[in-house]
Amino acid sequence: MKTGAEYEESLRKLSLKVYLQGELVENPVDHPMIRPSMNSVKATYALAEDSQFEDLMTATSHLSGKKVNRFCHLHQNTDDLVKKVKMQRLLGQKTASCFQRCVGMDAINAVDSVTFEMDENLGTTYHHRFTNFLSKVQEEDWTVDGAMTDPKGDRSLAPSKQVDPDLYVHVVEKRQDGIVVRGAKAHQTGAINSHWVLVMPTSAMKKDDADYAVSFALPADSEGIYYIYGRQSCDNRKLEGGDIDVGNKQFGGHEALIVFDDVFVPWENVFMCGEYQFSGALVERFAGYHRQSYGGCKVGVGDVLIGAAAVAADYNGAAKASHVKDKIIEMTHLNETLYACGIACSSEGHKLTSGTYLVNLLLANVCKQNVTRFPYEICRLAEDIAGGLMVTMPSEKDLRHPEIGGWVEKYLCGVAPVPTEHRMRILRLIENITLGTAAVGYRTESMHGAGSPQAQRIMISRQSNMEHKKETAKAIAGIETR
Repeated sequence: MKTGAEYEESLRKLSLKVYLQGELVENPVDHPMIRPSMNSVKATYALAEDSQFEDLMTATSHLSGKKVNRFCHLHQNTDDLVKKVKMQRLLGQKTASCFQRCVGMDAINAVDSVTFEMDENLGTTYHHRFTNFLSKVQEEDWTVDGAMTDPKGDRSLAPSKQVDPDLYVHVVEKRQDGIVVRGAKAHQTGAINSHWVLVMPTSAMKKDDADYAVSFALPADSEGIYYIYGRQSCDNRKLEGGDIDVGNKQFGGHEALIVFDDVFVPWENVFMCGEYQFSGALVERFAGYHRQSYGGCKVGVGDVLIGAAAVAADYNGAAKASHVKDKIIEMTHLNETLYACGIACSSEGHKLTSGTYLVNLLLANVCKQNVTRFPYEICRLAEDIAGGLMVTMPSEKDLRHPEIGGWVEKYLCGVAPVPTEHRMRILRLIENITLGTAAVGYRTESMHGAGSPQAQRIMISRQSNMEHKKETAKAIAGIETR
């Protein structure tokens, strides 16, 4: 396994083509906007080195028998699924942001079982290729960007019916030695901090869309791959040199648009190429795993936000107010409900034919449906407790100013003897999580990450077994059925 320092050094060896605010970034690792997100991924390596977290952060590979980082592991039982959620909560608590490796972990688990079933049904050799790839992932402890979401263009049209065929990643050429692909993947979490990209189709495809039913893996710095860094609220604060106004100076997350400009993929790295019948299963399983993830990572960040709100109440002198106590109880109730769903869908997982365990898809979708709602209420309550100063507060430069700093110190104080700086720091942290650069890893991502709310409702409808519910009601009511 890599150490945190080795991970950082490995990124420096990549030749990524990254554009940020219209400029090509020469050194993504040390760029002040990108660096905090790299630190979050680095924490997944550093905590795996710590013996007190070994049980959660590492696992034994079913391929090699060696100890591997859990983010590179295929779930072999329900205990693995449960530990995944507990690991994610831990990392959320340690970083208060998105630590970015979950997408790749969920992708390898989904691709594993689907390639196995393709080979069983079609006589292909995709699973063998994938297993070779996974062995390298585990041996090198790579961070993998799981790339599923296409730009989609006109949502009312199928991929093959779009005016611009490149709005979904597709195969443009098949060669003896591999394929050439074109298109883009949007909202790619942690892409610039990844060693490899694992591409999957974004939806269930039909026969006419066979060229879009493609899955493959490539080094992140392959020829023809470009990254366009996504803006975040308040991101320019990272360029100011201070640390109070950022709220969370050390950690962060990022998203990027990945462009595949006629990229060559050797056959050994192709895991689906035209088998549209299996695209739906791949999307469904990846979505299930990723919706399970939100019962861990969002809860960990929620722990930090609840703690920050409680500290703000202390500093404001409002901690003993009954309504403040009740709001913190409500925040805790909502947060633990999310965690309960994450643990439940993990505990109810089952073994697939490949040997990998899949979560209970109904409960995973219930988990994510709750995540589209509860963090918004947790944020609202945190903002309520924090007070309006959270969004009207002067800057750190004002606090440090030789002439006006004394006034900021004097008039923004709360409970004595708490320093004004401490009060400002905790309010900026709340702002960071609810409104600022961490919001991509908490508030807004809670809505759209792993699929929009309607996507979960569709899956809940499919998985709810309504006919069984009807039959139980009829039986209790004494209604005979033929």
